[in-house]
Amino acid sequence: MKLSRLYQPQDRRFWLMIVLNLLSAVLAWVLRSVPLVPLAMGVVALFALGNAVLGIRLALDLMRDTPPGGGGAGASDVRR
Repeated sequence: MKLSRLYQPQDRRFWLMIVLNLLSAVLAWVLRSVPLVPLAMGVVALFALGNAVLGIRLALDLMRDTPPGGGGAGASDVRR
């Protein structure tokens, strides 16, 4: 797992992770600044937590992903 693999602008998962984390931040801001009824507050809180969890899972998936070209261990040791 490498932190440098997190930045992959050519991958759709990267952009989805960015959007989910931004939406989660906006929803958290709404919870803090807008007075809501308890039911609406619970729904918005669940969406914010769900977005945060999905964003973290995507980030971990991107960090575990192997670099393009199969740069994993032993990839250059091809014998014929």
